[in-house]
Amino acid sequence: MAASFKPRIFSGIQPSGGLTLGNYLGALKRFVEKQEEGIETIYCLVDMHAITVWQDPEKLRQQTREAAAAFIAAGIDPKRSILFNQSQVSGHAELAWIFNCVARIGWMYRMTQFKDKTSGKNAENSSLGLLAYPSLMAADILLYHATMVPVGEDQKQHLELTRDIAAKFNHDYGTEFFPITEPVIEGAATRVMSLTDGTKKMSKSDPSDNSRINLTDDADTIAKKIRRAKTDPLPLPETVEGLKDRPDARNLVNIYAGLSGQPVAGVVAEFAGAQFGTFKPKLAELAVAKLAPITTEMNRLMKDPAEIDRILGDGADRADVIAAPILARTKEIVGMIGRG
Repeated sequence: MAASFKPRIFSGIQPSGGLTLGNYLGALKRFVEKQEEGIETIYCLVDMHAITVWQDPEKLRQQTREAAAAFIAAGIDPKRSILFNQSQVSGHAELAWIFNCVARIGWMYRMTQFKDKTSGKNAENSSLGLLAYPSLMAADILLYHATMVPVGEDQKQHLELTRDIAAKFNHDYGTEFFPITEPVIEGAATRVMSLTDGTKKMSKSDPSDNSRINLTDDADTIAKKIRRAKTDPLPLPETVEGLKDRPDARNLVNIYAGLSGQPVAGVVAEFAGAQFGTFKPKLAELAVAKLAPITTEMNRLMKDPAEIDRILGDGADRADVIAAPILARTKEIVGMIGRG
């Protein structure tokens, strides 16, 4: 009989720079929605992943606190969900090592993100951590027997590898100890594109600040960036199919849908035939209404870093209560002797 697992959601964000509208629509907004569904939710700031490339230590601390503030300001309740930073729970590193010994090197080399990050460079100069990143991601998820992970399309391959690692561990040790975690990919704007190029993902590393809306932007800046966003000269189409070869138009419609909670078809129906001179002010108004309160609350929270650290520490303690017995049983299955 197949093992049954308690429904549990795990997901994380890397605190390696300012969070954007893409992070909000693709992750934070969905994390809050999952919290409201009554399923156990565990959210992690993956600072161990962040150091796969060198980070300035003081900036990493600042960015971790800022990301925690963004989670809380967006609606994550640290009492209802577990919110913590990865490095405070040592089980992540311990389970990752065991998975390093289960996963195959060939699997790691096939990861698209590793290839993208090392293309045109000498891959041998990349950190070993960057290559093993997906194994640590598998440990993050399976340390809590998470059954579901909200992910963007760009992380889907890593989650498939998590499933492969779980299946191989279970097969190698003749057990059904780890769940085969399901990806949760949903929503109109799970992949938000650049405001200056609708064919590229919105990124905090883009040299142009106008390409993105930062969660730290004030209301005037948000509105100005949307007014300047790249579009085409055509009016909005009558049908969703009409957006097919219009990446900049499709991106703005997707953002409107994501912020309003409407399906894309509903947005298209509402604005069919409208020029962008009409649509953009409406989008700017909506974005300011949704994002400006988050920015204000983040700024308030960041004035008390000790309180953020307390919240993260409490979350780590609660996470460890779940993780410790799962890690201990994993070690027992592998054949490691515990303290008894």
